[in-house]
Amino acid sequence: MARAFPTAVIENLSPLVDGGRYPIKRIVNDELLVEADIFKDGHDIVAAALKWRLVGNSQWHETAMTFVDNDRWRGVCTFIKLGLYEYTVEVWTDTFRSWRDEFRKKFEAGIKDLTVEGLEGAELIESASKRAHVADDSSRLLELSECIRTADNIQINQIVHSGELEVLMATYPDRSWATQYAPPPRVIVERREAQVAAWYEFFPRSAEGYGDRTSTFRDCLPRIDDARAMGFNVVYFPPIHPIGHTNRKGRNNSVKSGPSDPGVPWAIGSEAGGHKAVEPSLGTLKDFEWLNGEVRKRGMEIALDFAINCSPDHPYVREHPEWFYQRPDGSIKFAENPPKKYEDIYPLNFRCETWPELWAEMVSVVNFWAERGVRTFRVDNPHTKPVAFWEYLIARVHDKYPDTIFLSEAFTRPKMMKELAKAGFSQSYTYFTWRNTKQELTEYLTELTQTEMHEYFRGNLWPNTPDILPPFLQEGGRPAFMIREVLAATLSPVYGIYSGYELCENAALPGREEYLDSEKYQYKQRDWNAPGNIKEWITRLNQIRKANRALELKDNLRFYHADNDSIIFYGKMTAARDNIILVVVNLDPHSKQHSYVDVPIEEFGSMEGDVFQVHDLLSDSRYIWHGRRNYVELDPEVQPAHVFRVRRWIEHDRFA
Repeated sequence: MARAFPTAVIENLSPLVDGGRYPIKRIVNDELLVEADIFKDGHDIVAAALKWRLVGNSQWHETAMTFVDNDRWRGVCTFIKLGLYEYTVEVWTDTFRSWRDEFRKKFEAGIKDLTVEGLEGAELIESASKRAHVADDSSRLLELSECIRTADNIQINQIVHSGELEVLMATYPDRSWATQYAPPPRVIVERREAQVAAWYEFFPRSAEGYGDRTSTFRDCLPRIDDARAMGFNVVYFPPIHPIGHTNRKGRNNSVKSGPSDPGVPWAIGSEAGGHKAVEPSLGTLKDFEWLNGEVRKRGMEIALDFAINCSPDHPYVREHPEWFYQRPDGSIKFAENPPKKYEDIYPLNFRCETWPELWAEMVSVVNFWAERGVRTFRVDNPHTKPVAFWEYLIARVHDKYPDTIFLSEAFTRPKMMKELAKAGFSQSYTYFTWRNTKQELTEYLTELTQTEMHEYFRGNLWPNTPDILPPFLQEGGRPAFMIREVLAATLSPVYGIYSGYELCENAALPGREEYLDSEKYQYKQRDWNAPGNIKEWITRLNQIRKANRALELKDNLRFYHADNDSIIFYGKMTAARDNIILVVVNLDPHSKQHSYVDVPIEEFGSMEGDVFQVHDLLSDSRYIWHGRRNYVELDPEVQPAHVFRVRRWIEHDRFA
């Protein structure tokens, strides 16, 4: 008979995002620690299990939860496959342990006649024998039940406290009156690269660094090999689709283009096709598939830009004019972000009358490239489309390609950035680009990693993008690029740079956060090994990231005290404390800075002591530090940061 009411209380379940409205995020082999307040009426003892399964499966996996304190319970599970899971907590009265506890109290109180109590216990054990699905277990339980029926008080007390009976009864509990938390919250489990990755963005048309002509897909391997040598594993291409001719932009966003201007890649669509085609000057679709295969052979992957923009020449304009914003005079509205106007782009209207067809077409675009081996997409301006659309698209792509990663490029209001992450984006751009002071960095990165945000928001830190050259890089010279690189690479397990960063390119439009002679509008001439580059610095940092598991974790970032406000001090540790990283960065690109820093030796566990070694993984220098207070001095022209690995003391003059 179905129970009409819950028999236990389950509340304050965590983690939850918006009360379970959105899934939390994990990667394969991650643990999920679930806690809940669990209690019921009366004095009965309760038992609880954490349960989880892939959405759509009928079979639950489960593990026992343990009592923490004050009716708080905890359970841990691990996800070994990709997919969307649901989890819940189930609670029931542990009738055997409740009876055993009552019997023990009466026995210890010296009550002589416990005959009825013994019979009650025997019946509980006999009932368990009927639930046992292993024949030997069933027989043994029945045997123990009969023993209790004929035993005296001392013998009963011995039998019911035996380890054997306790295990058997815990294996076959009576859960007929169990209460389950509902509706079950969800977890989206993604592959490792959703959390741990180093991105390198470059324009294929500028791969060879010629300023007067295009490169092709077949010319990109040297640039990819250079990115691989620097330690990057994701190569991100801006849109590779046909570029429109109507209102094509010229150099530095001029509204008039010259005959040799290649146009803006985000103005998608021409007579050569739309979002399922490639720009003819880059090659053919077969050329792209060849390049993607070569990248995969190198242990890397290509991320494509999913930009839902259409030039006036896009086939959609001719075939589906109803998908666009129609003006009263019959014309189609251009994209605008006042005072900016994008005369070469039409935005799609995701609330048009035929929106179901439009939404389905966008899913087909992503699936088209996924079928050709692309499993990572950087999404351009997702905040200008309905959140419901992204929930729809991401869910349907994941139904077919569950290993697909989506990066949200939404430099917009904080709540919209968070909502997009909740809706399914694997990673998100952040405000890191504009956080420069110790206070700004500490407050913002603490919010990303130590609040509820860490359950659903993975910050992908970018010091620069083709659209953004922040003042810190414009004014700080080569040291500024080194500083921002070490911050991005060590504050988050996922970060990226836009090409030219390694050359410290910082020529800007006057008074703007934009590049002068931006690659968005022209071919970019470069010497990829120009003097003053910081390729070696970037390479070393990416090597350090790969060699230290603490830097691959997201939620273990902690900030520590440094006396000087121009010095930021933080660390990351593994739970076992077998990998402890401390990072000290001079935030001033113009001056040498020094400070005392407070080392968190109380967090080192068995390493607590007066003497320990810090090994600077950037310079390979080693220092003996004593106690909590230690001194650092950093010259931005020489080395603006230390990345220390802490080595524990073993014996005199030896460290591990």
